[in-house]
Amino acid sequence: MPDPYYITTAINYPNGRPHIGHAYEAVAADVVARFQRAMGREVRFQTGTDEHGLKMARKAAEQGKTARELADEMSGYFKAMADMLAISYDRFIRTVEKDHHRASQAIWRAMEANGDLYLDRYEGWYSVRDEAYYDEKELVEGEGGEKLSPQGTPVEWTVEESWFFRLSRYQEPLLELLRTPGFVEPESRRNEMIAFVSGGLRDLSVSRTSFDWGVPVPGSDGHVMYVWVDALTNYVTGLGYPDQTELWRKFWPADLHLIGKDIVRFHTVYWPAFLMSAGLPLPKKVFGHGFLLNRGQKESKSLGNVTDPIELAERFGVDPLRYFFLREIAFGQDGSYSPEAIVTRANAELANSFGNLAQRTLSMIHKNMSGELTTCEYDPVDEALMAAVRVACLDELPREFERLNFSVGLEAWLRAVFACNQYVDEQAPWTLRKTDPQRMEAVLMTLFRCVHDLTIAVRPVVPAAADVLLDQMGIAGEGRGFAAIGNADWFEALVESGFVLDKPVGVFPRLELPETETV
Repeated sequence: MPDPYYITTAINYPNGRPHIGHAYEAVAADVVARFQRAMGREVRFQTGTDEHGLKMARKAAEQGKTARELADEMSGYFKAMADMLAISYDRFIRTVEKDHHRASQAIWRAMEANGDLYLDRYEGWYSVRDEAYYDEKELVEGEGGEKLSPQGTPVEWTVEESWFFRLSRYQEPLLELLRTPGFVEPESRRNEMIAFVSGGLRDLSVSRTSFDWGVPVPGSDGHVMYVWVDALTNYVTGLGYPDQTELWRKFWPADLHLIGKDIVRFHTVYWPAFLMSAGLPLPKKVFGHGFLLNRGQKESKSLGNVTDPIELAERFGVDPLRYFFLREIAFGQDGSYSPEAIVTRANAELANSFGNLAQRTLSMIHKNMSGELTTCEYDPVDEALMAAVRVACLDELPREFERLNFSVGLEAWLRAVFACNQYVDEQAPWTLRKTDPQRMEAVLMTLFRCVHDLTIAVRPVVPAAADVLLDQMGIAGEGRGFAAIGNADWFEALVESGFVLDKPVGVFPRLELPETETV
């Protein structure tokens, strides 16, 4: 039995509605979760919202609402986005929930018991937008000479009483962890974090007294936890920490924290240090993906180029959008999107190549074989095609998906689709119908089996369309997992069952751009 698998996204900060970057991360994590399930693993997948902190408190005040009212409203938008994009989460966690407060206070007490928390006075630069503290040497100068964070966000000089975490105590253990192959990926993020920690670590301010919208620090009236202590703890809250639940025993440590590249420090320096202090096992991998740019530009309200991912999904379809995200961009690097790019990619690869292959195959079986399947004697050319598809779908794509090289895995899948289309043209079953009906049947059964394998392989990326196609093909249950690829058992059982294929319906219609956006 394969080991269980636990994957998380970063929890989203809901001081505004979801943008395209939130959708990109959610889809990538969902594809990993669906892929691991299809490989036979028991998967736990968590996403959600990070609702505390000064930024939320100020935003609520601006709108004349309480922080909780704003959190409830905005968290609802993020959950709606996840549901719209077919994100198969097991828990959508909110940091306002009681079990999360309990878990955050438990990890605080564990760090305190280890001697890693002390009360002092904080004076330094703080970015409300990033919810992060920055050293003077990290700041950059803005166009008007003002001080900005490394992310280009405004910073404020903050003075208040604070609890501190002895981060400096963990410099060497963290360096050892960061140098462990595979813990931080891609390599560029790992090198950045090694350089950061090697430069020396200062103790970290982990509580605030200037606002009260947060998890109360146990035994310290007036203090709430620095939002990152609270936020990061969500990954263990969702497994029942501090209780030794079955979920906790089965799924912790996490196999993968999937996050944006701008929060790698929090996940690979602060979070491991908190866990070390609390005596808890460390996650196995943190992957910091790149940004998704709108026609090469980062989205911002001031530029007026912020895209609502729900509107994008309604316009182009959930599956084409999911496919575009993972096919277009080398995961880990920044990438760009536009309506034209989505339409071009979806039409060329999903509609014209794979969709057309599936539609032609099923239509010919329906028309020329009365929808009936049959066992056949296969020629070497048939066996060669099925072997090539098996290699792409069972070896190449899974290997690359394990490495989060989604675009490379889908490229291998697409080469197999092209090989099938070439086979159709070369074998010309429409001609064989008149000259050699038995050979036609072998060609069509070869294609039916190849379409099955190709559909299973791409199903984590385009789940709705894949399931509609598999429904039409009469394939259920175990026939929908990777173990069925290249395995004739499901096919022979289907033939023996007397299944008859109805007239097929296409699952990847061509997309059109409104005239105002055509190039």
